[in-house]
Amino acid sequence: MKTAIATVSISGDLAEKLAAIAAAGFDGVEIFENDFLAFDASPREVGQMVRDHGLEISLFQPFRDFEGMPEPQRTRAFERAERKFDLMGELGTDLVLICSNVSPLSLGGIDRAADDFRELGERAAKHGIKVGYEALAWGRHVSDHRDAWEIVRRADHPNVGLILDSFHTLARKIDPETIRSIPGDRIFFVQLADAPKIDMDLLYWSRHFRNMPGEGDLDVTGFMRAVAATGYDGVISLEIFNDQFRGGSAKPISVDGHRSLVYLMDQVKRQEPGIRIEVPEMPDRIAVSGIEFVEFAASEQEAADLGALLHTLGFARVGRHVSKKVDLWRQGEINIVLNTEQSGFAHSSYVTHGTNVCDIGLKVADARATVDRARALGAEPFEQPVGPGELNIPAIRGLGGGVMHFIDGKSELARVWEIEFVPVSDERKAEPADLLRIDHIAETMAFDEMLTWLLFYTSLFETVKTPMVDVVDPAGLVRSQAIENAEGSLRITLNGAENRKTLAGHFLTENFGSAVQHLAFETADIFATADALAINGFRPLVISPNYYDDLDARFGLDDAFLDRLKSHGVLYDRDEKGGEYFQLYSPFFGEGFFFEIIERRGGYAGYGAGNAPFRIAAQKRHLRVKGMPRG
Repeated sequence: MKTAIATVSISGDLAEKLAAIAAAGFDGVEIFENDFLAFDASPREVGQMVRDHGLEISLFQPFRDFEGMPEPQRTRAFERAERKFDLMGELGTDLVLICSNVSPLSLGGIDRAADDFRELGERAAKHGIKVGYEALAWGRHVSDHRDAWEIVRRADHPNVGLILDSFHTLARKIDPETIRSIPGDRIFFVQLADAPKIDMDLLYWSRHFRNMPGEGDLDVTGFMRAVAATGYDGVISLEIFNDQFRGGSAKPISVDGHRSLVYLMDQVKRQEPGIRIEVPEMPDRIAVSGIEFVEFAASEQEAADLGALLHTLGFARVGRHVSKKVDLWRQGEINIVLNTEQSGFAHSSYVTHGTNVCDIGLKVADARATVDRARALGAEPFEQPVGPGELNIPAIRGLGGGVMHFIDGKSELARVWEIEFVPVSDERKAEPADLLRIDHIAETMAFDEMLTWLLFYTSLFETVKTPMVDVVDPAGLVRSQAIENAEGSLRITLNGAENRKTLAGHFLTENFGSAVQHLAFETADIFATADALAINGFRPLVISPNYYDDLDARFGLDDAFLDRLKSHGVLYDRDEKGGEYFQLYSPFFGEGFFFEIIERRGGYAGYGAGNAPFRIAAQKRHLRVKGMPRG
C-alpha cells in the first residue's frame, strides 16, 4: 500500500509541507496547483525537491472545467491541458486529476464527455501522461462516480481512468457498494476524506470541514472496503480541506494523516476477508478492562497537600515504592500514585507543568501487543531506566506530554503493587467513602487538537466516540466529546478550549499544555458517600440555590429528594429513558484540577453536560487565582 497526501491538506509553504509529509512516513504527495504556483522555484526544482525528501509526486491536481465545453472554450480547454502536460513532465509526474465540470457554459451528455476524454487520452499518451476523472459532488452535469465511470468506460482509452473520492460519494449518500462493479485497473487513484455530518451546502462543507478518516462521521471504511474489493492496488491518498488544519502545525497533522490511513487499511483488511492489502502487521484494536492507576508528578509539599485532599475523599496511603519517592493511595479499585522523585520522567513533567497527571495505567489483555499496535500506528514507545525492585512495564508516550503504561494479567505485571511497593499503615484514619473505581478521565486540550486525541484513542483501543456537545462556560464554549468502550470500563472525555477565558482555557494556560483536568470516581450511593466525606472534612463545591430551583422546574422532583440534593451539594440529571446521574465536586487543587464523584442509575450513559454551566459558574466563584477571568 502506497500512501500520499495532498499539499492542500496542511499548512506552510511547499517546502515546509514536503518536510512534514516525508517525516510522517508518506510515500507520495499530491501537488495542489496553487501550492506550486505560489512557490518560487521552477517545476524541475520542485520535482527534485520532492524526490530529495524521498517522496514521489503521485498526482497533479486539479484541472477544472474540461469536458462538454462549447467552442471556443473547448479548444481552449485542450490547449490548457497540453500546457499542463508539459508542466507535469518538468515536475516528474504522470497523473493529473480532472474534476467534473462546474461551468455554467458546460453541455451535458455522457457521449459528448466521453468523446472529449478519448481525444484527451490520445494527447496525454504522447506526453506519457494519464488522466483521471473525478465526479465532484456539486458537478454541473456529473456528480456521481457511477456517471464518471460510464464516461471513462465509453471513452475506452488506456490513458483515461477513474479517480474516486470518498467525500464526493458519501456526502451525496451514494451507496459505496456500487464501486465493487468497477474494474480495479480502471481506477487510477483514490482520495479519502472524512467529515462530520452537517446539513449544509456540499461545496462549503467540502472546502471547510473535511477531516482525516476516523475523525468524522462518514463511512470511509465501507467506501474503502468496496474499493479494495475491485482489486485496486494503487495509491491511497488524503485530500483534506479544513480551516483548522490549514492554520495548524503541519507536522502533527501529517502524522495524524498517516496514522488514519494505517488504521483505516488495518480495519478494511479485518472486515473484508480475502482482500490482499499491504499494511503493517499489528494486533487488532486493544480491549481495555479498566484503569489500573493514575500517577501524579508533584513536589513534596504539593504531594502532601494532594494527599490531604485524597484523605478527605476516603483514600488511604497503602504503599511506598521499594526504591523511589513514590506513594500509593487506594480506595476500592482506584489506585492513585504520587511521585515526588527529583529525577526521571515524572520530575521533568513536574518541572514543565507543575503538579499534574503524568501517567495513566490501563488494564489490557496483552501489554506487549498494545505497544506493538501503538508502534505500528506511529506512537513512540516509552522507556526509562528500571530501578531496583521495578518491573519493566510496557509503555508509550501519549499526547500532551504524558505517558501510558499497560498492565496485563498474563505476567508478573499483575503483581506490580506487591512487587514494587512495600505496605505501609496510614496514620490518618479516613472514613471509607465507598468509591468503587474511576468512572472517567477528563482531558483538556486546545480545540484544534481534539481530532488528534480522538484519532489516537479510537485507532488504538476498542472504543467508540460519542457525539460532540457544547459545554457553556460564561466566557465561551468548550467542545466536549467522549471516547468509551461498550463495557464502560474505559471512558475518556475530551474537552477542547477555544480561548483562555474559559475555565478549561485557563487550565491549559496555567498548566502549559494539554492535560488531565479532572478524575471522576464512581460510587453506588452518592448520599452515603457524601455523608462519609463530610466526616473526613471534605468540603464540596457550593452550588447556587438557583440551580436547585430550576432543577425542580425541569424534573418535578419530590421536595424531600430535592432538599437532599441541595443539602449535599449534589447535581442531578435524568435522560429520556429515566436513567439518573448524580455529581459531587471537590474544590480545585492547584491551577484548576478537581475531582468528581458520580453515581449512575438506570443505565444513564452520559456525563451530565447540562449541569456543566452551573458547575463552571460555581468553580469560578470559588477560584482565587490572580488574573483568572471570571467570564
